[in-house]
Amino acid sequence: MSQNNSQSFVATSPLTGKDPREVYPRPPFERQPQDPPGLASKMVPLPDHGEKSYRGSGRLAGRKALITGGDSGIGRAVAIAYAREGADVAINYLPEEESDAQEVIALISAEGRKAIALPGDITDEAFCQQLVSDAVSKLGGVDILVNNAGRQQFAESLAELSSESFDKTFKTNVYAMFWITKAAMSHLPPGAAIINTSSVQAGKPSPILLDYAPTKAAIIAFTKGLAKQVAEKGIRVNAVAPGPYWTPLQSSGGQPMEKVVKFGEDAPLGRPGQPAEIASLYVTLAAAESSFTSGQVWCSDGGSGVF
Repeated sequence: MSQNNSQSFVATSPLTGKDPREVYPRPPFERQPQDPPGLASKMVPLPDHGEKSYRGSGRLAGRKALITGGDSGIGRAVAIAYAREGADVAINYLPEEESDAQEVIALISAEGRKAIALPGDITDEAFCQQLVSDAVSKLGGVDILVNNAGRQQFAESLAELSSESFDKTFKTNVYAMFWITKAAMSHLPPGAAIINTSSVQAGKPSPILLDYAPTKAAIIAFTKGLAKQVAEKGIRVNAVAPGPYWTPLQSSGGQPMEKVVKFGEDAPLGRPGQPAEIASLYVTLAAAESSFTSGQVWCSDGGSGVF
């Protein structure tokens, strides 16, 4: 899009000049249990992924992105932002999330960008390899990889945390990132960007997330180490660490329902973040203007300052 459109966005954004404590809903929220993985379309209030608010300015024109977990939450917001910044986008998601995913595909297509739906389970190594191959084939290459899909299921005590659940969380959050990144590496050109989604849980773990929090710490270590390894290839690797964000991850077993009702109230801004509020970090980390930024963790947590 033209620079004029970018200037128009600055002038007309619903957030411009507003008190950040009040621009989005604050708790208490309704009780709204869902079975995992959960759907954004069933949340109350509906999350804002930037469907109506995000305006692009051509920062990613001509780029080709693969985003895991692109049907809802932060991944959906990133997919919308990337398309409006000029990128073609492939999203991965579980087959149970098809209805949310098709909304995203329609939003990407509405921007005149190529929109590729690639459903499947990333806890399977063979599928992860096929996912990258299909994305490269259908997009004509990949130069942005966003490892965003995650699993979060709370357990009140270590005794309640099964080996099966522990294993599935690590396979979703850590193994899949490893498998997908490894498969993508031979396709990523100089100037490519890898962005991994960590969490404030990496630095401030909750007692009920003893499998999830360690995966998010592992993602940070992987990000920092890989950034050093692939610098000689001209590839940048960074991570984003969200705090409390209003996504289906929370209401579908990520938190006890009594915490969902009060979700985000402990943040200094007094509310959870909306996915639209973090998408710009992923845009900036992918953009060529950030060519000297690698091996970093950027946090968005409503003022808690964990990182």
